[in-house]
Amino acid sequence: MKYILLFVFFIATSQISAQAKKPKLLIVPSDNWCFQNDFTDDFNNQGIVQRIPNYRKALIEDSDLPLVISKLEELLQERNFAPENLERALKSVENSIIEEQLRESKETGSGISENPIDMLKKAAKADIIIQIGYSIKTRGPQRMIEFVMGGYDAYTDKPVANATNISDYFTGLETSALAQRAIISEMDGFLDLLQSHFDDMFENGREVSISIRKWDDWEYDLESYFGDDEEELGLLIEDWIFENTVEGRFSTSDYTENMLNFEQVRIPLFTERNGRQRPMDTRLFASNLSRYLRDEFSIENKITTKGLGEATIILGSK
Repeated sequence: MKYILLFVFFIATSQISAQAKKPKLLIVPSDNWCFQNDFTDDFNNQGIVQRIPNYRKALIEDSDLPLVISKLEELLQERNFAPENLERALKSVENSIIEEQLRESKETGSGISENPIDMLKKAAKADIIIQIGYSIKTRGPQRMIEFVMGGYDAYTDKPVANATNISDYFTGLETSALAQRAIISEMDGFLDLLQSHFDDMFENGREVSISIRKWDDWEYDLESYFGDDEEELGLLIEDWIFENTVEGRFSTSDYTENMLNFEQVRIPLFTERNGRQRPMDTRLFASNLSRYLRDEFSIENKITTKGLGEATIILGSK
């Protein structure tokens, strides 16, 4: 009887484990690999030129990269992870109607720019970005690979896992096969770290950043009094953040009459909307705050986002 119970427990545990929700992953070449191989673009961010990876160029001009990414996707799928495809995500960005790099206020013309990497993150909607890099060395007819793989929270860019390895020398193996040989022994430990990070988000919330700004022509500021109890607007917003984060977890890094910056804001992964569970992201969380400000205090405002993990609410107009 004892062995039967143990068997039943094992089967039940296996089923629960198999049903555990996995993070969405996106595999991209690492920044360092792109810079070393000259797969980059210059992005003008409001007068400041930034050097950013050009994934499309890398996929087209480096014949090994698509094969290496495909092999890594295959290894992830074997372990019940479903990675987002980089080429499809890039096409989604390219097919989006993005006429301007600046998102302007209808009244003031002010704006916030967003680079193509941030757009890609929003299109893929991955939880974790896996950056890969590699270099090949030869010894006569033999080849070997030095492979590095890093996992980064897609919302904060914080590192959550890292793995490196060097393959033996082989004759006649393609780069993708060499990459598999190099990383296969590191894969399970690497994925355990990614899953642990995702499990922490389930329990403690996803980390994002929320900023509050005001248009220059708005007659009020964050020290103006609102509500029946005549409290500072900044404090009212801070109270709302406390009530709507997981266990009230956040930090206020800046608080002036013209701006509020909230960091390490832990938002729930899911929310109930129209009687159904749906994923919670930074924009939806900011939209709930936007609606609160509009409904409770008649404050018109505009939401802008940067990537997946940053949202700014600008008070005073759309």
